[in-house]
Amino acid sequence: MRKPLLLLALAASVCAVAQQRLLGGDISMLPSYEESKAVYRDSEGKAVKPLEMFSQLGWNAMRVRLFVDPGLAPADHKDEGVCQDIGYVRRLGARIKRAGFRFMLDFHYSDTWADPGKQFMPARWSGVPRTALPDSVYAYTRASLEALVGAGAAPDLIQVGNEISNGMMWPEAKTSPFDDANQQLFGSLLAAGCRACRDVCPEAKIIIHTEKAGDWAFTKAFYDRLATLDYDVIGLSYYPMWHKAVGVLSATLDSLAVRYPDKPVMIVETAAYYSHANDRWATSPDQYAEFYPISIDGQRMFTRELVAELRRHANVTGLFWWFPEENGSCGSMMGNWINRGLFDNRTGRLLPAAYDFMGFIGE
Repeated sequence: MRKPLLLLALAASVCAVAQQRLLGGDISMLPSYEESKAVYRDSEGKAVKPLEMFSQLGWNAMRVRLFVDPGLAPADHKDEGVCQDIGYVRRLGARIKRAGFRFMLDFHYSDTWADPGKQFMPARWSGVPRTALPDSVYAYTRASLEALVGAGAAPDLIQVGNEISNGMMWPEAKTSPFDDANQQLFGSLLAAGCRACRDVCPEAKIIIHTEKAGDWAFTKAFYDRLATLDYDVIGLSYYPMWHKAVGVLSATLDSLAVRYPDKPVMIVETAAYYSHANDRWATSPDQYAEFYPISIDGQRMFTRELVAELRRHANVTGLFWWFPEENGSCGSMMGNWINRGLFDNRTGRLLPAAYDFMGFIGE
């Protein structure tokens, strides 16, 4: 009789660990694809509803980005998927919550893409005195969250900024963790955003997101600067083509666990190429193939190795695929050139990597 009881106890322990982990993706473009009549299919070719398919794969959380005034974004950025204003996010967030997923909100604090190479000041704050910018960030963050809460889309996790390794709202708060320039303003902007999150969504976890997973010295310097900031989770982007091998990520995760033992880590963005078809930026079919082949099997190899590595790190509590919903079956939306989603751009079929991805919360 003791063996069955032991097995039950082990099963309960595995379930408890799985429940603590979040698995999902940034599905910010899903409504746009659905409006374009994209057909999503399972691996056998049967038409499926994406959210239902993700749930069957064990996903329990979804991420959505929010721009300030995306209607003011450059035309080429709009063609790349910049359209998520508060109305769009309110509708998608409510849908995510109704479907039973946790909801991660990603504030970009820009009218367009915010990443390490660009953090454009929103047009509405152009000309606002530096000393008033934290108040502007607080008011905007608070109003956005109140709108989401009122629509039944209260976020469970909130990113205050997107890939803000080099600051935000350039040029005013452009900085580096190795440079004191603009650090005071940058810290004040983050503090204002975090305070609004606590005031409106006190139960939500606040994430500070960078993309230097392959550079421990930079990562350490950045988060050391935030010693007094009120936040909960270290969020990292990790892409093998830009952030070195999985072993380098592993070393960073080990170092984070030692230096910041009270801060869980989430990989809030990851993805890998399965093709360079239609890729306007690729210089050859094998570009970025240093660690994994640019193929369906190569994408699956990456996913399998990443999941196996992350499961060895107790401080990693979340894993999110960026743009899993990419689907060229509806025509030429966004040019079908990114080729890092979890559905084949040619057929709309679920790719094999999706099954390895689910292993993050499985046994």
